[in-house]
Amino acid sequence: MHSFSARKPHNTTVHVQNNSTRTHTMAGAHHKLRELSHHVRRTAAALDKAMSRLCSLCKSYAHHHVTERAARWRHALRCGAGQVWPSRLGSLLVHAAYLLAVSWLGYLLLDELKFRAPPAGHGGGRGRPRGIDLFFTAVSAVTVSSMSAVEMEVFSYGQLFVLTVLMFAGGEVFVSLVGLASKWYKLRKQGISISQRVESHDDGGVELETTPQVANAADIESWTRNSDETSKSPIDAKRLRREAVRSLSLVVLAILVVAHVLGAAAIAAYVYTSPGARRTLRSKALSVWTFAVFTTVSTFSSCGFMPNNENMAAFRRDTGLQLLLMPLALAGNTLFPTLLAVCVRAAAAATRRPELVEMTARNGRELTGYYHLLPARRCAMLAATVAGLVAVQVCMVCGMEWGGALRGMGPWEKVSNAVFVAVNSRHTGESTLDLSTLAPAILVLLVLMMYLPPYTTWFPFEESSGVKDHPTEETPGVRLLKSTALSQLSYLAIFIIAICVTERENLEEDPLNFSLLSIVVEVVSAYGNVGFSMGYSCSRQISPDALCTDRWTGFVGRWSDSGKLILILVMLFGRLKKFSIKGGKAWKLG
Repeated sequence: MHSFSARKPHNTTVHVQNNSTRTHTMAGAHHKLRELSHHVRRTAAALDKAMSRLCSLCKSYAHHHVTERAARWRHALRCGAGQVWPSRLGSLLVHAAYLLAVSWLGYLLLDELKFRAPPAGHGGGRGRPRGIDLFFTAVSAVTVSSMSAVEMEVFSYGQLFVLTVLMFAGGEVFVSLVGLASKWYKLRKQGISISQRVESHDDGGVELETTPQVANAADIESWTRNSDETSKSPIDAKRLRREAVRSLSLVVLAILVVAHVLGAAAIAAYVYTSPGARRTLRSKALSVWTFAVFTTVSTFSSCGFMPNNENMAAFRRDTGLQLLLMPLALAGNTLFPTLLAVCVRAAAAATRRPELVEMTARNGRELTGYYHLLPARRCAMLAATVAGLVAVQVCMVCGMEWGGALRGMGPWEKVSNAVFVAVNSRHTGESTLDLSTLAPAILVLLVLMMYLPPYTTWFPFEESSGVKDHPTEETPGVRLLKSTALSQLSYLAIFIIAICVTERENLEEDPLNFSLLSIVVEVVSAYGNVGFSMGYSCSRQISPDALCTDRWTGFVGRWSDSGKLILILVMLFGRLKKFSIKGGKAWKLG
């Protein structure tokens, strides 16, 4: 018992020591767990902070990247820097929208106003032309094509005034003048904004110049003078361009006004002094000034409409009137660049304005961007080319039709009529002869003349120009779009095939009137915005129709509605052909 009682305190001491060891161990474990959880929380916070910074950086980079790309595209679309195609596409859309809007407005006005007389035998006995024919006439006037589906003598004075406005608004000289005015307005706004930025920059830079980092006063003066010249140079260049565009706009406006005023006055004076011309107008119930103004606008805008049904065939013996109209037709079309160059040089010599002198000293098209302002040598060769092409046509017509379509006239009248037809084949469309009576060789030559662009020039010289026709940098989409563009002949072939499909029944039943040559002449004439037509004659029908009546309209007046709609597209395409004149280069034929 004694020994047992002696060991008991020792066991109790060991038990207490074990308990204290466990307590210390558990306390250390809890401490380590707290430290570990603290490290985990700190690590999680650091990771969360790093991830938030990474996301912020990614968002900032993406925003900067997208903003930069958007700004680059906006700059390319607005300024066309290195991207010519977007600017040309925008200009094409603006021109197309302008032509369609004016055509639709003209159609509404023509349909709303009263007619002078009902068109006999037209529209199934209805007392007015159909809507498709009125819209066709409006488009023909705006595109200065003079393709006729309605007799002109059915229009009242109000409708003739509407047609006059449509022809004037669609003329190339007026449209280009509107473009010049728009360009001057944009340059003026840019000049105002640049001057405001320069003034604000100068105001903000006064305080910075109080401690210049330059050695001495002489260096300060030299540095200031050089920086002023450097910053002044681009502003002076832009100001020179703005003033050049403004002065050129005034010159073009002067040509437009003088040509119409002198032309109308000269035609009215001739009619008053010519008994035959007065008698013709009296039989048509047309006033002298209505005829003079309408004819002047039509001729200068290269349209070719006349307020009478027979066009200039009613004045085939009035050589004086023909001699008045030929210079007007040339000045408004093929020889307009030559006339413009002469007027610019005359204005520069008279006023000595620096922008006009600069236009005559170097390439004016490069300075102003005006399509019709050509170099002096090119203008001279253009005039020579026009004279040569007219001479070839006159020789052909006189040689083959002296005793044919020209019979019944004197020698001088024959030559005058031949020259008049040759001048109007590029691209006015007024005619004193019945084209259906001309030899096929002459018709083929006329088709070629109608197809040629107005500024076709024989130019065997190398011409340097700062205006690039092709952009240096193009996106793959732009290159693909340009490579799929066809040539002008390809489009004409497609249009001719489409007309042959829509008029296949008439081609089978009436092959003399609906011949392939007649269709080709009509389509090429619409494409060239000329207005020549071989017409339709009831006497050429193989199976005569007792209800058929001859009308003073073009060949298209006998087409179906589908054919007329296709020819409307041809006229619009021809009016806008300068935007696709270089198509088809991706097609290799050999």
